[in-house]
Amino acid sequence: MGVTIPPAETAWLLHSILGFDAMAREETLAVLEEATRLAENVLAPLDAPGDRHGTRLEAGQVISPPGFAEAFTRYAEGGWIGIAADPDHGGQGLSHVVALAAFEPVSSANMAFGLCPMLTQDAIALLAAHGTPDQQSRLLSPMVDGRWTGTMCLTEPQSGSDLSGVRTRAEPQPDGSYAITGQKIYITWGEHQFTENILHLVLARVPDAPAGSAGISLFAVPKRHADGSANAVTCISLEHKLGIHASPTCVMVFEAARGELIGPLHRGLPSMFAMMNAARLGVAMQGVAVAERAYRRAANFASLRSQGGAAIDTHPDVRRMLWTMRALALGGRLLTLYAAGSEAARAQLLIPVAKAWSTDAGVEAASLGIQVHGGMGYVEETGAAQHWRDARIAPIYEGTNGIQAITLLRRGLLRDQGAAMTALLDEIAATPPLRATAMAVAEAAAWLRQANPRDAEAGAHAFLQAVGTLTAAWLCGRVTAAVGAPPAAAAAATVFAAQILPRALAATATIAHPHPAISGDNAFA
Repeated sequence: MGVTIPPAETAWLLHSILGFDAMAREETLAVLEEATRLAENVLAPLDAPGDRHGTRLEAGQVISPPGFAEAFTRYAEGGWIGIAADPDHGGQGLSHVVALAAFEPVSSANMAFGLCPMLTQDAIALLAAHGTPDQQSRLLSPMVDGRWTGTMCLTEPQSGSDLSGVRTRAEPQPDGSYAITGQKIYITWGEHQFTENILHLVLARVPDAPAGSAGISLFAVPKRHADGSANAVTCISLEHKLGIHASPTCVMVFEAARGELIGPLHRGLPSMFAMMNAARLGVAMQGVAVAERAYRRAANFASLRSQGGAAIDTHPDVRRMLWTMRALALGGRLLTLYAAGSEAARAQLLIPVAKAWSTDAGVEAASLGIQVHGGMGYVEETGAAQHWRDARIAPIYEGTNGIQAITLLRRGLLRDQGAAMTALLDEIAATPPLRATAMAVAEAAAWLRQANPRDAEAGAHAFLQAVGTLTAAWLCGRVTAAVGAPPAAAAAATVFAAQILPRALAATATIAHPHPAISGDNAFA
């Protein structure tokens, strides 16, 4: 059994279930098969050794696990970083949906590795949307080719999810550049030796900028200048983390480092959202990928492990766990790819849902994978524990899942008076088996729109889970109704309807009755 979903199954889901028609199914399958070969043969063998080796900081340089630099070179030379980039900048110009689907086997094989090209692709998307023609001509091609990588530098020691407290300064210079000074933390792949340069996309404030998030601007700050000389950008430490040990999480210091403005002054956050939304879909797919990888490892173990005279995968409780893992992966895959391929209003509605629901599903599946292994899962030798340790970051970074729930509440229900949500729920309600659940979610949405803010926020998490579960069940229903469905996908879809869909009603039951200990402000004992 491989480490990821068979490419033919994903291609079938894209074309037969999600209606993807940007390229022929044969072309889609060829792309996914090649991505899977790279994942299985190059990246998967580095996963466990990379976890054990981790990264080290020596004299300001990050030392990555053996084999990672060579793997990155092969990844870049294969054109994977620029798979969806504009051909004018050296990219292949394929659909972002196919690029996201091709990212799943990479993350299944080696989640820590996949973060580096993922963030570079997201930086490419940001510059393509907000860079000037001159900036695009200078900055895009090196990243598309894999000669540079990109980072996202938002968080500071005193400013986490609320970026209004950003203190990094950007002083205008006579030549039109800016001197960037400050410290950024949690910078994924902020330093490495894979490429000739790293382009940091940094949020900072110019002098006399307005207070709060309205005064934040966005700057591109390279590790090295065009002449090859070093910019004043330094990694001063690495975080010691629960998982993704092969991915360096850096503390970066900028000491009057030279950078250039991206987009308009004081509009850094709206510009950065082009990168953040792409990253949130990538992280959603990481949740799917780790669920699938954990399932495949657990299923293989269960087929070989004997208990009571038979392999443990014959026991109903073990089968319950394995099919739950497979169903969670399928639901998350459909939800994420559907969000990525939807028109603008629905995509904006579902991106936070896909990010939060799929990453929570990844953690649940990885935990079940440990349980299937029993005591052998709790020790490191089997590899089951690594999947849970790696998966646990996904509900936290790129905006915690609590932030995603509040985003759904404020932007998906309140900003447009719930129009996009109503349209989605009306469409789902047209499917008879889902009508009662869709109506319950609609009633919860109506209650949240009129509730006081604290009560509404107390119900935001449950509402997101209800919407995600219902939407995934709706998409799984298309699988069970389709002709020619892959048998494993069809079985997982029926398990989703029977075992996971009821969670949506349970979630809605808690929304209109927020416990005062949650929505109140009383002190904890």
